[in-house]
Amino acid sequence: MKKRVTVPRRYRVSRGSTYKDQLQRIVREYQDASQTWPATTHEIAAWAIRKGKWEAQPSSLIDQCAAQLARAMREEYIRDAQGRTVRAKHCARHEVNGHQLMFWFDIRTANRDQMVMAFQQRRQQVLGDCRQLKLDVESYNENRSPAEPIPMVLDFELDLEEERLARQ
Repeated sequence: MKKRVTVPRRYRVSRGSTYKDQLQRIVREYQDASQTWPATTHEIAAWAIRKGKWEAQPSSLIDQCAAQLARAMREEYIRDAQGRTVRAKHCARHEVNGHQLMFWFDIRTANRDQMVMAFQQRRQQVLGDCRQLKLDVESYNENRSPAEPIPMVLDFELDLEEERLARQ
């Protein structure tokens, strides 16, 4: 059973896009309304819709569909000629007429330049995730658990080797 937890307000909220700020405000209002926390996004969304804090707009429906398509493409895997399970679809950000657009490629038909761009950008995303994870763990350890810090190793070589050996 979930319990209600008060989230400390001492953490600074970063600035972002207007719509993102609105969504973050809805989450804070959900918490301030003493709703169950931790919560799933479905619980927060149901509350927000029930309270009239969010309603679907035609553009948001397109955004939702696009996000679901992207998730489905990210989760499509195929088996290559060597028997490895690999992602079928890859994306890369590209600027067109001053707008950043995400283009999707199929690993079976994409040219080398497209895949180089997709792989380089994906590597940068992984690096960004690792950088943020390191900051999050350091902050938690220093502010919430200095006596028993959570260790975090960001060198994945041993993990990859263990997985490789397990597949043999």
